[in-house]
Amino acid sequence: MQSAMRFLFEVHDAVHDFSMKLNYNEPKIFTGGVKVSEWSKLSKKEQKDALKKDWYVYYSYRDPETGKLTRQTNLKGDANFQKTKRNRLKILTQIKATLEKVLEAGYNPYAVDNSKVKERLLNKEPKVVEMAHVEAKTDNNNTDHRIAPEISNKVTEVAASKANLKVEGLQEEAEDVMTLGEALKLGLDTKQKVLNATSYPKFKSRINRFKSWLQENGITEESSINLVTKKIVINYLNDVLQRTSPRNRNNARVDLSSLFQVLEDNEVIAGNFVKKINVLSAKPIRNKTYKPQENKEIYAYLEKEDPILSLFIKFVSYNFLRPIEVCRLKVKDLDVEDKKLYVKAKNKPVKTKIIPAKLLKDLPDLTKMDRNSFLFTPDRIGGEWDTTEVNKRDYFTKRFKKVKDHFGLDGNYGLYSFRHTFITMLYRELKKNFSTYETKSQLMLITGHSTMEALEKYLRDIDAELPEDYSNLIKV
Repeated sequence: MQSAMRFLFEVHDAVHDFSMKLNYNEPKIFTGGVKVSEWSKLSKKEQKDALKKDWYVYYSYRDPETGKLTRQTNLKGDANFQKTKRNRLKILTQIKATLEKVLEAGYNPYAVDNSKVKERLLNKEPKVVEMAHVEAKTDNNNTDHRIAPEISNKVTEVAASKANLKVEGLQEEAEDVMTLGEALKLGLDTKQKVLNATSYPKFKSRINRFKSWLQENGITEESSINLVTKKIVINYLNDVLQRTSPRNRNNARVDLSSLFQVLEDNEVIAGNFVKKINVLSAKPIRNKTYKPQENKEIYAYLEKEDPILSLFIKFVSYNFLRPIEVCRLKVKDLDVEDKKLYVKAKNKPVKTKIIPAKLLKDLPDLTKMDRNSFLFTPDRIGGEWDTTEVNKRDYFTKRFKKVKDHFGLDGNYGLYSFRHTFITMLYRELKKNFSTYETKSQLMLITGHSTMEALEKYLRDIDAELPEDYSNLIKV
């Protein structure tokens, strides 16, 4: 496949009008995701952000094998070395105009040899020429950022440096206009490499639901990804909102924005429009803390009816681990002699925590167990359990539901409630002997929060800090 960029510079000085082919679409200029016709209305930051992105000429040509218009190499020249909108447009409008001429002449990016087209255009030895200066023009309504170029008929032999364009060493990244199926596969494959085993299934599920909705509305896997517009995504998010909740709608928006960012980063689409879609106000959902008497009764019940679940909950309560972190524990992660445990946490690859004496006394003899076995399985402590972390967490969540049903607890209570309950309890005990700052500093070491701000937000969310009785302040 011959480089379109190299071909442009070789024949620019001899282009003529030829009959229009229907095997390509009109070349266009991508200007950083903004309308250059409204450049003066943009803020300095918006202009700066636009100039941080690559500007280029793009077009599609019909693939002889598939018969579909397929995105070709982005043509940039030296445009992105320029620091101003005017200079970038000067280069790109020249490239666009010349590209239109060579396409009209019959240039085929899929052909092995375009020499006949070159001979027809040149009728002489190739030479480097200076392209005429072109001013960017827009329609009277200022609604289109596409450039309408005018090329001078005067052809002058000059050095390539004077035209501020480099012929040698140009390397462009080939890019096809992907189908919906190809684009979603690229996004999913990329995110699978960077998301953890817990997050990726949720991400994949949301993207597949979006894909199914598109198919139900006439956009199939074979359709161009460019058919998926901001308006279509908004319609989908509105559908999610009507069927579920603002929270689910916002979560779907986050994952779609993440997907479309991958497509923008790989130059499959011109820009990620999803991140410009507004976020709805959604009431956060959290588990309630248990009342002291409820907590006492639940522990007594578990000791008698379900010792495995009882120990599981003690890791949540005494070590302040998240349920999924408890599911990750293997026998070798617990160093009983040194009173330490090591677990993969939410905010770091490995988190080291002490094992309090209150929990140590409840542990079975781990020396007789396989070090590589999981600490918790459905029927025993220390054993094999071949399933995902998410499935394990869901299993213990459902197992605890039987306990909730026994005590008549609703959906506001769960395994996470024990973490909230014991952090609240610990905070209030420490507060009796230390200042607020000292209390939070000690608590931060115990809970594993990475910053004081994160801990303070957590304490506010669970209503851990309450004022003293203020009856004496009320004057009636």
